[in-house]
Amino acid sequence: MTMSFFDQFASPSYLGIPLIAVAIALPWVLYPTPSSRWVNNRLVTLQGWLINRFTNQLMLPLNVGGHKWALLLASLMVFLITINMLGLLPYTFTPTTQLSLNMGFAVPLWLATVIIGMRNQPTVALGHLLPEGTPIPLIPVLIIIETISLFIRPLALGVRLTANLTAGHLLIQLIATAVFVLLPTMPTVAILTATVLFLLTLLEVAVAMIQAYVFVLLLSLYLQENV
Repeated sequence: MTMSFFDQFASPSYLGIPLIAVAIALPWVLYPTPSSRWVNNRLVTLQGWLINRFTNQLMLPLNVGGHKWALLLASLMVFLITINMLGLLPYTFTPTTQLSLNMGFAVPLWLATVIIGMRNQPTVALGHLLPEGTPIPLIPVLIIIETISLFIRPLALGVRLTANLTAGHLLIQLIATAVFVLLPTMPTVAILTATVLFLLTLLEVAVAMIQAYVFVLLLSLYLQENV
């Protein structure tokens, strides 16, 4: 029973073909394509308004050089939110519960911000490894600590997204199993447990959106340090 709880995180396959590619490509099919007409339907208008508000909020602390990342970060935000939300539906697979996928997003984007900083302003980028006013005996130790913290950033990005979504899915499955077990013997307790399950599902919807936002927000903060 304990091992079966983790079966939902296994990458599904059909006839030996992994279906994770379908799960990754599906979000882009669900969104309407914006048209060149002046008047659009309500869904396209709402979609454009939300993306514009998010992009303006995200690019606010960045200078003009960082605005080149607006399309990439906004697309990543929409992609992660859609995948996380679709993963809450029954009989679906959430690709963002796979650490390999999240690290595939985190490592290249983090590395791009570091390379941009080293290319455009190497003195400032290297200056982040040593805070101003550090005592001379502590300089080697602080450089090592700051270097380790720099390389831990992509790992923290991937693990944070994976751990939060995995914990939420496991908790939902555990409580749902408890509801089915308690329903024949203790209906009142089962109803109360089902209420908790409903509230937890609402919480997981918020977590799915917040974690996608935090992922992109931290990337923008890393970018802010290097542009």
